Amino acid sequence: MARTVWDSSVGKKTVMAVSGLIMLLYLVVHMIGNLKIFFGAGEFNHYAHWLRTVGEPFMHYEWTLWIIRVVLVAAVVAHATSAYQLSRRDIRARPAKYVHKKPQASYATRTMRWGGIILGLFIVWHILDLTTGTVHSGGFQEGHPYQNVVDTFSTWYGNVIYIVAMLALGLHVRHGFWSAAQTLGVGSRTRDRALKAVANVLALLLTAGFIAVPVGVMTGVVS
Repeated sequence: MARTVWDSSVGKKTVMAVSGLIMLLYLVVHMIGNLKIFFGAGEFNHYAHWLRTVGEPFMHYEWTLWIIRVVLVAAVVAHATSAYQLSRRDIRARPAKYVHKKPQASYATRTMRWGGIILGLFIVWHILDLTTGTVHSGGFQEGHPYQNVVDTFSTWYGNVIYIVAMLALGLHVRHGFWSAAQTLGVGSRTRDRALKAVANVLALLLTAGFIAVPVGVMTGVVS
């Protein structure tokens, strides 16, 4: 049954919708946590340490964090795989270009594919920068996330990479949330306006919330 569902276009779209909503929930929580940086190094570093002790003493140190990471990796892989296979299936279904031009879709719809690629590459860079410190500038300091964030956004390329990725994220969420609602049967003619409004608000809040951090460093509010 699982194989049958996965092989169908509806099944792949459902996997995309569910995995997308899991990542969206994480992004909202992650953004709220990021904004703690405006309360100072002590508050932000304490929050980062707390993430590693969630569930203690029942859960061992960092176990909860690793469970979250595993779920997120599974969601990202499922989302990307479904998107790629659906795209290939769509191309095979209509290999020739349309004779007549289709009505122009929204900017978010037309950029979903390359936006997803940008976000995928950003996730890799973000992990190597602020989790492992492999590509971090200024000398990565284990256990000092506040200083590491300031170091990253003290470079022009760190700001450019992050802001471009967050703009792509906003467009992705704007279209993806509404699309997921349609796939899961939540959408309807009477609810479309409300769902699109929620999608727009979520996209705007996430984009502004994430970009606020590099802007805060650039303007000296966070230093």
